[in-house]
Amino acid sequence: MSDINLDIASTPAAAEGGQGTAGDYFALLKPRVMSLVVFTALVGIVAAPGGVHPWIAAVALLAIAVGAGAAGALNMWYDADIDAVMKRTASRPVPRGAILPGEALGFGLTLSVGSVLVLGLLVNWAAGALLAFTIFFYIAVYTMWLKRWTAQNIVIGGAAGAFPPMIGWVSVTGSVDPGAIALFLIIFVWTPPHFWALALWKKINADYTRAGVPMLPVVAGTDETRRQILIYTLILMPVTLLPSLLGVTGLFYTSAACGLGVMFIYHAVRVYRIREGDAAEIACKKLFGFSTLWLFLIFALILIERAAGLPAFAPVIG
Repeated sequence: MSDINLDIASTPAAAEGGQGTAGDYFALLKPRVMSLVVFTALVGIVAAPGGVHPWIAAVALLAIAVGAGAAGALNMWYDADIDAVMKRTASRPVPRGAILPGEALGFGLTLSVGSVLVLGLLVNWAAGALLAFTIFFYIAVYTMWLKRWTAQNIVIGGAAGAFPPMIGWVSVTGSVDPGAIALFLIIFVWTPPHFWALALWKKINADYTRAGVPMLPVVAGTDETRRQILIYTLILMPVTLLPSLLGVTGLFYTSAACGLGVMFIYHAVRVYRIREGDAAEIACKKLFGFSTLWLFLIFALILIERAAGLPAFAPVIG
């Protein structure tokens, strides 16, 4: 879809074979995304029934983190052309020539294979296979296909970011159970309103238009984006209660999740109603900030509940 052609090899750094530092290679891993992946995977491990030896859990978390970093590196390799024309991504290592595309590709592939083998051999092959599928989905399905071809890219592609707690769960149980699916669905449904709030706040439509990326605000406009944010937020609230209905969480989680859900809806309604001027930008900024905090708190509640030994509800479904 994009007609952009970036001759990265013409940059001075590339002409010398790339001058990437350790910091540049670390940036390829998308460390902020990796930190969220590790945290949600940890919750999946803790929430899963049966328990696992701490060393196995540590190996699983390390492999999942490296796998997430590998996906980030492969994403930057493939997206170098569009990253170069967007202000918020132009300083990434590949578009500015610090790391050559081939170097990023080799780095990402090596980490991908290594992380999957470690998780499969030292934990279990069900978790290893799921990690391999997650990397494939993020690169082949989201990065190479959805991102450049449909405004539903964030909706469907959000699955890639939702797999880590499921991988953590499978690292313990060896199977994908309803509880793991519930944790997956929370992140999956949370992703669209979270990202679209950022898109509206940062006003990055011009970036995506230049890059030829059909993000929803570009294709459908800001009013429709606000409507979709509200719809997904309303769907997210009952999804948040699935762990309780499945017997994964109890009263502490449920009560707090309901309170946080009301606050999320409040911010989404403000974004929907306030559409012009500085107030609209502030509403989007507050929704984005709260949605980030919301996801951390929702998963932290599960950790706190388990650490405190609080009882979970009897399963209502599943």
